[in-house]
Amino acid sequence: VQLQASGGGLVQAGGSLRLSCAASGRTFSNYVLAWFRQAPGKEREFVAAISRSGSNTYYTDSVKGRFTISRDNAKNTVYLQMNSLKPEDTAVYYCAADFGGFGGSYYDVKNRDYHYWGQGTQVTVSS
Repeated sequence: VQLQASGGGLVQAGGSLRLSCAASGRTFSNYVLAWFRQAPGKEREFVAAISRSGSNTYYTDSVKGRFTISRDNAKNTVYLQMNSLKPEDTAVYYCAADFGGFGGSYYDVKNRDYHYWGQGTQVTVSS
């Protein structure tokens, strides 16, 4: 599956952005999806994930209550709605996908070996 992320940009603290990630090539609903981010000088970190049906979502603690992951299987697209943005949210955001479902714990979701990655989209939050 090929992934194409978009929607990044420059926003002031407290603002909002919605990232999109369009997929092509395979049956979209067979894949779990996730968003990761990588800030300059830091390791890539898990942000959020969503099950194949969209019924289960997972978030890292720092974005809970501010970010919402969703998917539209008819449009082969996963979204990340980001509200109340903070300067520390500045990073390149990547969407990722993996075949199959989530069967384990949050730890397993976060540390899963996602096999497909988009190219990344820059999010910059100014203070």
